[in-house]
Amino acid sequence: MVYIFLANGFEEIEALCVLDFLRRAGIETKTVGIDTKIAMGSHKIPVVCDIEGKELSGNEDFDMIILPGGLPGANNLDESQVVDHFIKRAVSENKFVSAICAAPFILGKRGILKGKRAVCYPGFENELLGATVLDTGCVRDGKIITARAMGKSHDFALEIVEALCGKEERQRLKDAVLY
Repeated sequence: MVYIFLANGFEEIEALCVLDFLRRAGIETKTVGIDTKIAMGSHKIPVVCDIEGKELSGNEDFDMIILPGGLPGANNLDESQVVDHFIKRAVSENKFVSAICAAPFILGKRGILKGKRAVCYPGFENELLGATVLDTGCVRDGKIITARAMGKSHDFALEIVEALCGKEERQRLKDAVLY
């Protein structure tokens, strides 16, 4: 199971591109509205989430959590106790944590990026505490996957698919969408 956490103000493409690719790959993925069943994107596109954060017990089995960027979405994710709980669980249980655009700051703030290579939206580099910040679109370092911005959503999605399913599935999807 993969959970994509959506907070009001999230970047729509960063969330929905990844969701689309994961479902095409046959990966069970659910969107989680942290405050409500309908999350409003940063460009005023409402998305009906599969579940609300309050519906999660906190003990669910999962393989990865994904944090889309966008503002104020990333700030709202950062303030969510549900998201914080799942980040802590993912790290302690050695599961994947993925964040794009502004959202990697959430990981940096919690010390999760210390000694890791990471990327983020320009201007958030100082928030990636302890990370080696790269000048690239997307990077995977162990169980942490980060990407720069909306324009790298396809790369981010493909990196996540490869992490969960392998290089062959990544290539199959890349070919299928004519990327």
